[in-house]
Amino acid sequence: MRTPEFDAAAHVAHMEAVVGLEIAPEWRDGVIANVATAQRMAALVLDFPLADDVEPAGNFEAGR
Repeated sequence: MRTPEFDAAAHVAHMEAVVGLEIAPEWRDGVIANVATAQRMAALVLDFPLADDVEPAGNFEAGR
């Protein structure tokens, strides 16, 4: 099954209505660009292959 293309402008318009947020016209292009960038970053993480038996770390301690 193919994943449909992500339409950042449509997503921003939809979420604007859902959240009840009004984005000023002069900010809209920047918001759309940032949402598109966030989607591409998320795709890198979600597309990373992991084995079925991989477990998350139980506890993270910085410096160890």
